[in-house]
Amino acid sequence: MTSSSDTPIHCLRILTLNLHKGFTALNRRFMLPELRDAVRTHASDIVFLQEVLGEHKRHASRYDNWPEVPQYEFLADSMWPEFSYGRNAVYPHGDHGNALLSKFPIVRYHNLDVSIGTIEQRGLLHSVIYVPGQTEVHAICVHLGLRENHRQQQLRLLCKLVDSLPPGEPVIVAGDFNDWRQRADAILEHCGMQEVFAQQFGKPARSFPARWPWFRLDRIYLRNATARNPEVLRIRPWSHLSDHAPLAVEVHL
Repeated sequence: MTSSSDTPIHCLRILTLNLHKGFTALNRRFMLPELRDAVRTHASDIVFLQEVLGEHKRHASRYDNWPEVPQYEFLADSMWPEFSYGRNAVYPHGDHGNALLSKFPIVRYHNLDVSIGTIEQRGLLHSVIYVPGQTEVHAICVHLGLRENHRQQQLRLLCKLVDSLPPGEPVIVAGDFNDWRQRADAILEHCGMQEVFAQQFGKPARSFPARWPWFRLDRIYLRNATARNPEVLRIRPWSHLSDHAPLAVEVHL
């Protein structure tokens, strides 16, 4: 999918956010239109999203400003022409999962089910992106379980997925790891992944709860790429749009 007219791209602006299904903390307000404005202002090349609703019939009948399209498509709008969605949880009124928005073509994608048991439905959304000047860029959107033993198994499945990818191609893994005990790095180092905030600041970023971040739940890991200017978006409007603060970084390929 290469072209001699393509200008090589060597830097990608990345954003990751747990959307909390478009609601503020404790589900007090529906904020998806305001959140779309904030995401557009940041002008990222690739956006990793967790807890995204594909459909929710009950909410659609309750809120006048509920979008007529899935939340990921509403957020993508005209700014991100490509998107992928991995449905993890299905219930009577709808479904939710992980999503990826991209300014570059998504060549293919696959949602890997990493649910442990039946209590929590979790998945790894693996999207392969064509970036001019690169071979292929692998973007894996992650939302791991709340239980420690489930996360340990899911991290090993993530490592197995990363190990299966071509060894020289860039890999970006981002999302909500729920890893409040900070045990993910030790596992992911075995498959060559490095966390961008831990590399620069010594520890992953504080991202939860959004208004007063204390827990280090959200992460961005890289392989065959380097990071510059990692940032937690803590101030308004971000602090009032979801229960997680977004993470942003420049990825150099």
